[in-house]
Amino acid sequence: MLEQLKYIIVPVLALIMAQLIKFIIESIKAKKLKWGRLLNGCGGMPSSHTTFVFSLTTMIFLNVGYESPVFAIALIFSLIVAYDSFGLRKESGNQAVMINRLIDEMIEEDTKAGYRKLKEQLGHNPSEVVAGILFGSIFALVFNYFLC
Repeated sequence: MLEQLKYIIVPVLALIMAQLIKFIIESIKAKKLKWGRLLNGCGGMPSSHTTFVFSLTTMIFLNVGYESPVFAIALIFSLIVAYDSFGLRKESGNQAVMINRLIDEMIEEDTKAGYRKLKEQLGHNPSEVVAGILFGSIFALVFNYFLC
């Protein structure tokens, strides 16, 4: 059963582990438990999105081979996710920071009633994406060789 579901189980476990790592790192930095970080995958070290897709790509590579069209599709998909993690989403986060700052500076407190700040941590810096690629790939390697 595990053999048949490994292409789902490994990425999901890798994603959970990446989120746990983020929770630990950010709780240590803040010197308090950051419970919200367990379910919020945007931003932080390592990139959980990248970990998720590269663990799947690595499992396909190890079990199906690099000449497979399935591997090519997974690799292209993974590269798009990684690029998006520090490209578009990072810029969206930068824009959210500026919009929040403008609203704070330009609008009086009483007119901001009901306003909810935009989420600012949306993307990753390159090292967080590379860490996600490495973590996802290594996680899949370890799982594939020692547990399957």
